[in-house]
Amino acid sequence: MTSMAPGRTKPDLSFLLDRTSYVLRTRMTAALAEIGLTPRMHCVLVHALEEERTQIQLAEIGDMDKTTMVVTVDALEKAGLAERRPSSTDRRARIIAVTEEGARVAARSQQLVDGVHAAALDSLPEDERDVLVRALSRLVDDHLATPVESPQPARRVRQRTK
Repeated sequence: MTSMAPGRTKPDLSFLLDRTSYVLRTRMTAALAEIGLTPRMHCVLVHALEEERTQIQLAEIGDMDKTTMVVTVDALEKAGLAERRPSSTDRRARIIAVTEEGARVAARSQQLVDGVHAAALDSLPEDERDVLVRALSRLVDDHLATPVESPQPARRVRQRTK
């Protein structure tokens, strides 16, 4: 039986990026679970600490829809790590403020995330680490900076269920 599939002449960049991204996310998720956080919770805490931001701004940074953002902030509030407060600059807006405990947890979660990233880069020969990061940064800042609108939206990788 012969294959009707076309022969591949170039590396499958989509597969390589998707697979590395997926495995990196699973490792980050596992590391953050050790301290009771999800990657989304980590994202909200870290970015809310940088400056006063609304829930909508944080959702955009974390690429979350409105419902996911509400659930994430509810979980952070329940854990005593963040709270919704009126903005100091716009009394109509509400911001996500990180509590003192939330700041401590965010510092620890950032250490864990940095460790996952370092482990991935450390698996490469030293001379390839900076090259990879520079190349990916260039793609993100230039050619792949903006998603393309299409009639059929691109699907995100489905998470496996246990």
